[in-house]
Amino acid sequence: MRTAVYPGSFDPVTFGHLDIIKRASKLADRIVIAIAAHSGKKPLFTVPERIEILNATLEETELPAPCEVVVEGFDTLLIDFMKKHKAQMVIRGVRQYSDFEYEAQMAALNAKLSDRDIETVFLAANPEYQAIASRFIKQVAQLGGDVSPFVPPPVIAALQGRL
Repeated sequence: MRTAVYPGSFDPVTFGHLDIIKRASKLADRIVIAIAAHSGKKPLFTVPERIEILNATLEETELPAPCEVVVEGFDTLLIDFMKKHKAQMVIRGVRQYSDFEYEAQMAALNAKLSDRDIETVFLAANPEYQAIASRFIKQVAQLGGDVSPFVPPPVIAALQGRL
């Protein structure tokens, strides 16, 4: 079984994240979406809330390929989380070149820290979603703007409840 881990803060999940999940479903039999507890960012939602929002979103999402998708929080090194799930690959979405530079450095670090063969798969963001970033969604929502073109209904409901 090919298992992939898609790590991130997902605060909140966007249509860009969902696009990466859908495309990754063609590459793996199982995807573990790993919600980082300590991403260096100040989250709007707690890890349990993000898990709940993402699970609600996935219930409404049709994947193009048969693939099991699991959502979990993590507060360990990514490679330790991957060992726990016997994962062979990391999925990373990149919107622009600066994303790729950062992600390539992380991939190299993970390779050095790992005692096994782990591949990092970079998926270029669909041009339709390149401008979407969770931090912008939060700012637009906090200022009363319409975020419906960028996020699924469970996220809109969560944002309305929080803000």
